This record gives sequence, C-alpha cells and structure tokens, in this order.
Amino acid sequence: MYGSKGGIATAGARAAALVLGAALLAGGCSDSGGEAEKDEKKDEPGTAAITQQPKEISPFWVNPDGTAAHQVADFERDGKKAEADRIREIAEQPVAEWIGADQPEQEARGFTEAADEAGRIAVLVLYNIPHRDCGQYSQGGAADGSAYRAWIDAVTTGIGDRPATVVLEPDAVLHLVDGCTPDQYHQERYDLLTYAVSELTALKNTKVYLDAGNAGWGNPDQIFEPLKRAGIDRADGFAVNVSNFYSTERSIAYGKRLSAKVGNKHFVIDTSRNGNGPYTEGDPAERWCNPPGRALGETPTTKTADPLVDAYLWIKRPGESDGACKGGPKAGQWWAAYALKLAEG
Repeated sequence: MYGSKGGIATAGARAAALVLGAALLAGGCSDSGGEAEKDEKKDEPGTAAITQQPKEISPFWVNPDGTAAHQVADFERDGKKAEADRIREIAEQPVAEWIGADQPEQEARGFTEAADEAGRIAVLVLYNIPHRDCGQYSQGGAADGSAYRAWIDAVTTGIGDRPATVVLEPDAVLHLVDGCTPDQYHQERYDLLTYAVSELTALKNTKVYLDAGNAGWGNPDQIFEPLKRAGIDRADGFAVNVSNFYSTERSIAYGKRLSAKVGNKHFVIDTSRNGNGPYTEGDPAERWCNPPGRALGETPTTKTADPLVDAYLWIKRPGESDGACKGGPKAGQWWAAYALKLAEG
C-alpha cells in the first residue's frame, strides 16, 4: 500500500471550528510586533494557555483550542507535568485543520477567522473526494460529484478573502496511478480535482497544494502527467509526504525531481512525524499505519532548506491515529499514548 493515509477531521476539531468565531476571536490570541502572545483561557475548563509561534519563524496559526491543547490541560489537572510538557510540544505548533464533511462552510470560516484575528495563516486539508481511500481505513468522501462540488463551494465561501494554505485531497491523484481507484472513476476524479483547484485559487489569499505522494512511492514519471490532468498548472504547487514518515532530505529530493516535470512548481513537505524516518519492519503494506518508534520532525516554518520548498508543515496531526491498526483507534481519532511517544522521539 502506497497511500499516505490522512486522518479525518475529528469531532473535537469540528466542534472547535463552530465556536472559534465566537470564543477564540474574543479570547485574544493575537500578535503584537511579531512577538508571540498567550491566549488566556484560564476560566474555561479543559483548555490550556497556548502560545502562538513568532510570526517570523512560522506565519501559520496555532489552534489554542485543539485536541492536543485539551490533552495538555488534562495532564496538568492530573498533576502529570512531564506528560503535559511533552504534549505541549505538539499543542504549541501549527497543525493543519482537516475540514469535515458536514459543516464545511462553518469550519472553514471559523478556522480562517481565528487565524486572521491572530495575524496568522490557517492551514486546511480538504479530504472528501468521492471513493476516498479505496475502502480502507479512511474510506468515505462525498456521495457523488455534485455533492463534492457543493462541498468545495461551501469551503471557498467559508474561507473568503482571509489567508489560507490548502492541501488538496491526500492520495487522490496517487490512487489514480497505483490502480487503487477503479478505472470508471478516473475521469470524474480529474474533473473534480480540476474544479477544486480552480475554485480555491480564485480566492484572493488562498494558496493550494495538490497532494503528490511521497519519496518512498515511486518514480515521479508515474505521477507528473496525472498531476497536470488534475490541475497542477493552476495550483500554487504540490505537497509531499502527507501523513508519511520519509525524511525531509529524501522528500526534498523527490519533490525537486517532480517539480522539474511540472513547470518547476514549488512544494510543501509534511514533517509532522518524520523525525526518525520511515518504519522498516513488519508487513510492508502496513508500515505506514501507526508505526512505533517514530518522532516529531522539523517544526512548521517557511524557513526551509531549499528555495523550491515553500514550507515545512504539520499536515498530519501528530497524535491522531492512522487507522485501527497496531492497537490504535480509528483513523483521525486522538491517541494520547502515541502522541507521547512521538514527542519523546
């Protein structure tokens, strides 16, 4: 299995989105003179004071009401300071928000409003293509093409003119190439991806990166033409290593080879869990799924090792399960024990 396997937006993330406009904007998670400030939420049970990263290091938004932040508060309340400090390493980094299927406009608006109020950029993942994940751990997606277009329209309405960086449909192109997605769905998927790219790039302050696999998948010659059919020419670039574990060095090499074949497009790298590189034991088909012994990678930043790399991002949310494997919960659910091990490195 070559897929990158993203986590679906959790119920907690969806719930947070609905209150962000009212609670977070009043909560004061703003920046002054480029210095980080804490969002003081001491009167709210179950949350912790979370600090935005300095804008000059990372312009991306830290959700002060995310799942990891709640875990920090829970550990602090239970007197588990060491565990709280480790999870804070996740909670105080900007991680992507995966937009859910049910309330896309409200979520997109909530996250981008909160980020804009803080003077930061929201990072969003859109993962709702029909026939998603070929019936595996993250199966699902929109019911049909019309439903997907309506969902994209709702997301774009929610984003509006506020700044956003969007990672579009992990695995969607990859599964067209590796044979996972049945042939009868190929043309529809290309049409839907092209539609999504067109609508998102029409937004004033939105950057769009189309998922393009990872360094362990194969030769870029296999995917560059499908990326063109999916609208890469209109996108700002592509994303590599989403939800995977390949080193930043290998990911840069893969991305540069691919970039040369798609008009020297820039790219972003998911560094959320690549600190120790990929897992090399056990069933090769399941190595991507909750592998043990992994670690957090480079923290999100636009200060990268190559001019073609626009950013290192935490696209996969560290601590959320890849799927019901190796003792983990279903895809996208928070798994505190795994999060602790990632932070321990």
